[in-house]
Formats: sequence, C-alpha cells, structure tokens
Amino acid sequence: MTSRARDLDVVVYGATGFVGRLVAEYLAEHAPAGTRIGLAGRSVEKLERVRAGLGPAAVGWPLLRADATDDASLDNLAAATHVVASTVGPYARYGLPLVRACAEAGTDYVDLTGEVLFVRESIDRYHDVAASTGARIVHSCGFDSVPSDLGVHALHRQVRADDAGDLTETTLVVTSVRGGLSGGTIDSLRMQIDAVTHDAGLRKLALSPYSLSPDPVSEPALGRQSDAAVVRGSDITPGMPGWKAPFFMGPYNTRVVRRSNALTGYGYGRLFRYREVMNVGSSPLSALLAGGTAAGMGAAVAGLAFPPTRWLLDRVLPKPGEGPSEKSRRSGHFTIDVHTATTSGARYCCRVAAQGDPGYAATAVMLGESALSLALQHDALPDSPGGVLTPATGLGDVLVDRLRDAGFEIAVRRM
Repeated sequence: MTSRARDLDVVVYGATGFVGRLVAEYLAEHAPAGTRIGLAGRSVEKLERVRAGLGPAAVGWPLLRADATDDASLDNLAAATHVVASTVGPYARYGLPLVRACAEAGTDYVDLTGEVLFVRESIDRYHDVAASTGARIVHSCGFDSVPSDLGVHALHRQVRADDAGDLTETTLVVTSVRGGLSGGTIDSLRMQIDAVTHDAGLRKLALSPYSLSPDPVSEPALGRQSDAAVVRGSDITPGMPGWKAPFFMGPYNTRVVRRSNALTGYGYGRLFRYREVMNVGSSPLSALLAGGTAAGMGAAVAGLAFPPTRWLLDRVLPKPGEGPSEKSRRSGHFTIDVHTATTSGARYCCRVAAQGDPGYAATAVMLGESALSLALQHDALPDSPGGVLTPATGLGDVLVDRLRDAGFEIAVRRM
C-alpha cells in the first residue's frame, strides 16, 4: 500500500472547462475548512483566471500544470494529491494516461465518464495495478452513474437490514427530469459510435449487458436483458400506470450496476436483473409515446453514425465546453425511483432526487462529494484493496450520507 501523506487532498483536473469550473466552485463553497484543494490543467494562466473567480476560499489554492499528452506532468499531479477529480473528456481520448498515473501512485481518482469502452480498457489495464497500490479508481461519479448505482446500493442495504432476501427484478424509473445534454456527453457518444462502427469486436463488447463485469462468463444465466425496451408500468410494480420508454443513459448505467453486483460477490443476489426506463406519462397514448421515444433514440444514434446526418446534427447539438446559463442550471432537477422485488416477495422503492440540472449543477455536487469522500473519510469507505471500482463499491454509504447532507433525497421505503 502506498502512503497517504500528500501535499493536497483534492485536485480538480480540467478546472478551466465548463464542468470543471462548476466542480471547483462547489468545492470552494462547500469543502470543509482546511481541505487542501488544487486546480490542474494545461494552462496555468487560465487556471489563475478560474481561481480568481472562486472567491476568498480559493485564494491560496495551488495551480498545477498537467496535460494528457505529458506523462511526467500527470505523474507529478498524481504524486501531489490524495484524490484527482477529472472532468477532462472524452475519456477514451484523454483519460487513460491519468488513470495509469493514479493507479501507479496509489492516488484515488474519480471522473464523470459514461463511456463503456474506456471503462473496460481501464479495468483491463489498470485494475490489478490499482489494487496493488491501494488506489481507488472510481469512474462515473456524476449523473452517470451515481443515482443508479447508489439507488440500488441503498435498496440492497435496507432489504438486508430487514432480512427480506435478495434483489430480483429491479427497474429504475426516471419519474421526472429537467436539464440539458452536455456537449461533452455528445462528443463522447460520437467517439463510441465511431469505435463500434469500425470494429465488430468492440461492437459486440459494447452491446454485452455484462461488458463491465469482472468475469462475464461467470455471470448468472438470466436470459436476455434488454437495455432499450418499452415496459408496461404494471410489470415494474403493481398499480404503476402507463408504459415507460428506455432511458437514454440506461445502456451505460445498467452495466455499472451489474459490475457493482459482481464486485460484491453477487451481494445483490444471483437472480438480480436490472433495467432503466423513463416516464412518458400515464395516458392511453403512453404506449405510443414510449415506442416513439425508443425509435427516436435509435434514430439519433443512427444519425450520428451516418456522415451526412452527423454533419447536420453537429450544427445544432451542443459543443464540448458549452453549457446552460446559471439560471437554467439552478432550475433543473431530477427524481428517480428504483423499484425492486425480493426473493421473499417483498417490494421496495428507493427515491433519489435533487435540485439542479442533472448534467451540470447536480453532477458538480456528486463529483465534488465523491472526491471529498475519498479524501476526508477514507477509513470509513467500503472494504476494498483498491482497483477500478464503482460508486457503490468504492464510496458506498459514505457518499450516500454526504449527498444527503448536500440536499439530495436518497430514501428507501417498503411498498
């Protein structure tokens, strides 16, 4: 294990980007007094301008030059801090060198990725390295995939406390959401589409429901698990009205949650099946709306894969580094309900909800609190030798409690 004696507690890497600035702002306002925070990026001059806008709490924050193309600078960054919070994407293009530096240095790491292929490569190349040094490499600490992963984690904890068996059919329902889609997310999607379009092996990997599992061959034989299905509400829980459409982030989030189950030795249960959908209303037209939403999602992906339509979409979709106004970020919100049935026949629901645009304001809280969980409450984290982990397996109840203190609702009830 590597000593945790470092000059800094948390460094925000990519602090000059749109989301990086939001994370830095959150830490400046909410990190406990005495937390040693730094900012990192390619340009010290730009970092100085960001720091100047963060108020008195950030006046003395160190600035570190670090570049994804300069391994030495990343090694210096990893050696300087307990935790790196990275907002520099697309991660498939820029992320692996920093994961390597943190894994080798025993430095904890969190990011915002929603890229299956990047996380799979991170696992294959650096899980064992990180485990040997004690580094916790925790991907997907924003709207991808904290609500999903912690929602199921909280369900599991309550079901076990009630001695109600294991989780079986579990469905996340996006009950309501208001927020924009970030340019960074679109850019990551473009890269993944390009990768799977030209490589049949990567396409097969990306489509596998267990693409992030430690050992896909050892996964339980549960039949087909579709991550893009239209679902009747009453098939999720008795009395739920209408039909539900696929949730566009489900194809990634489901794989993270399934990895959490596998990393805990199938702690949720070997009959655990998981999917994500979104509400489109409860009127008689909900089936049509759900089907239309599913078709629209497929058309959007196809449009980005076809050069002429991609050119048109690129002219209207948000660009990397762009984001909504402060007013829009504040007016956003999300409410997610995760429903499960247990092997004892009991039914539970976990609500995860927060104010703030999910991809910006709420994500800044989630990433900031994830970093603070690692830096300030390391001894209270779930038992783990380190490695490439998930929010549930790497941060667990520590992050649940910190998010509740930050204003999130994470509440489980027996139905």
